[in-house]
Amino acid sequence: MATKTLMTAEELYRHTEDEAKKWEIYRGELIRVSPSGGRHGQLTIRIGRLLEEFVSTHNLGVTCGAETGFILSRNPDTVRAPDVSFVSKARIPKEGVPDGFWPFAPDLAVEVVSPSDSTQEVEAKVKDYLDSGVKLVWVFYPKTKSVTVHTQGGVQKLDGNAMLDGGEVLPGFSCKVAELFA
Repeated sequence: MATKTLMTAEELYRHTEDEAKKWEIYRGELIRVSPSGGRHGQLTIRIGRLLEEFVSTHNLGVTCGAETGFILSRNPDTVRAPDVSFVSKARIPKEGVPDGFWPFAPDLAVEVVSPSDSTQEVEAKVKDYLDSGVKLVWVFYPKTKSVTVHTQGGVQKLDGNAMLDGGEVLPGFSCKVAELFA
């Protein structure tokens, strides 16, 4: 009987340095993540810019882009790379921002759904994030111009003039959903 070889976070980090592709691992199995389209990229940078401005202005921590890996679990390892993420200042290691993957889950994970993403894939990522301790997950749906907010306490769908806020993770952050999709 053949035994499947599982990849570790450290092996993935070395692997991604060698190739110009985005990869994640899920329970030790290597997953190639397809490049995103223009609409996805535009929305991702808009969200990232707004978060970075807020986080920097209030000295709250670090905002990271789409290629940033977070180790969500070990043995077997799961490494996810949200489209945008935030790590609070209190959780940044004494040594500073790591050169490699963050050794833990972010406080906020943001996913922008692409046409190629299945509902099951998106739900699996959200579950991984919440199970690993992410406090707030925003899932943006460009097609419907809506956002689903996931917390340990539940799920909320927002669209139009509804306000997206940072809750306890980013107190004081708010933005109209419609403005993000403008």
